[in-house]
Amino acid sequence: MALTEGDAAPKFESVDQDGHPISLADFKGKKLALYFYPKDMTPGCTTESCDLRDNYQVLKSKGIEVVGVSADSQKRHLKFIDKYDLPFRLIADEEKEVIMAYGVWGRKKFMGKEYDGIFRKTFLIDENGIIEKIIEKVKTKDHSNQIME
Repeated sequence: MALTEGDAAPKFESVDQDGHPISLADFKGKKLALYFYPKDMTPGCTTESCDLRDNYQVLKSKGIEVVGVSADSQKRHLKFIDKYDLPFRLIADEEKEVIMAYGVWGRKKFMGKEYDGIFRKTFLIDENGIIEKIIEKVKTKDHSNQIME
């Protein structure tokens, strides 16, 4: 069943790029932009992550924390963070537990080929763990503004 705005955000416990535990509970009392993206170092994901990086201080000034999620390993996340100087945490969801909980895994089409993958989608979760907004059509070059709208 697909998540909708107003639903309680699925709880998660995972690890970030440094192997540190990270969970939804860590963000109680804060707004969280939890963004799911297909793969580190790919053009769209890099553009999206760099837009969030460039506007990170503005997001934080509005009380919004940013956390990215993909199925990449901690090691790959560290390279991505180092290469693009990303100031926020990335969840290394290799087992796809968070990805499945948020319903962002499924059939995709690219250049005529069908395959299973991660949908680019962002969940804005409020201070009480309720999904305030779901961004289905992410504009990679302007994603931070979509979050702040």
